[in-house]
Amino acid sequence: MSEARNRGSESTREVIVETALRLFRERGFDATTMRAIAAEAGVSVGNAYYYFESKEALIQAYYDRAQAEHEAACREFLATETSFAARLSGVLREWVRVSEPYHEFAVKFFKHAAEPTNPLSPFSKQSSPAREASIAIYRQVVEGSRDRMNAELREELPELLWLLSMGMVLFWVHDTSPGCARTYRLIEVTVPLVDRLVGLSHLPGLRGITKDFIAAVHELRA
Repeated sequence: MSEARNRGSESTREVIVETALRLFRERGFDATTMRAIAAEAGVSVGNAYYYFESKEALIQAYYDRAQAEHEAACREFLATETSFAARLSGVLREWVRVSEPYHEFAVKFFKHAAEPTNPLSPFSKQSSPAREASIAIYRQVVEGSRDRMNAELREELPELLWLLSMGMVLFWVHDTSPGCARTYRLIEVTVPLVDRLVGLSHLPGLRGITKDFIAAVHELRA
C-alpha cells in the first residue's frame, strides 16, 4: 500500500513540475502563479504547496532533473573514453543537447538566475545539490582521464571546469543560431585550448605558474 502511495506521490510531483515548466515557458516565470500551476496540473493549491513550497522550489526541481538527464547522457562514453579532451568535449556537448528543449525557457528565466542574491542562482546555497552534482561530473572527467597533468591542478580542475561550463551556459542562453551551432563551435575551439594548458601544467618550466594560479584560486575562493 505504501509503495502504491509513493508511486502516486511521485507521479503527482512530476505532473506539477511538467506543468510548471510549460507555464514558465509560455507565460514567463514572473507571470506564472502557484495557483495557475495547480489549476493546470489538476491539483488543489494546497496540494501544490505540499510538494513545492514556492515557484523557486520548482526551479530547483528543474535543476535536479536537468542534472540527472545530463549525468545519464554522459555515463556511457565516460565509462570508456580516456582522453581528457574527448571526455570534456563530450560532457559539454551532451549538456547542450539535453538542455535544448529548455532553451526558450532559459532565455526568459536567465535574468533571475543571473542575480547574485537570488536563490535560483547556480551559485546560491539553495542550488548547492545541483551544483555539487554537476561538479561531480567534471570530477569524473578528470579522474577518468589518463592524460598527464599537474597533481595539484588535478584536484582543483573539476570546479574550474564547472566554472568554464557556466560561461558556456551564458553563451548558450544568448545563442540564436540554428540548433545552437555557435555554442557547439565554442566547445570545439575552447576544449583544445583547455587541453593544451592542462597538458602543459606538469612540465617543469610551468609548475611555478601552475602553483601561482592555484594559489590565486584559493585566495579568491576564500
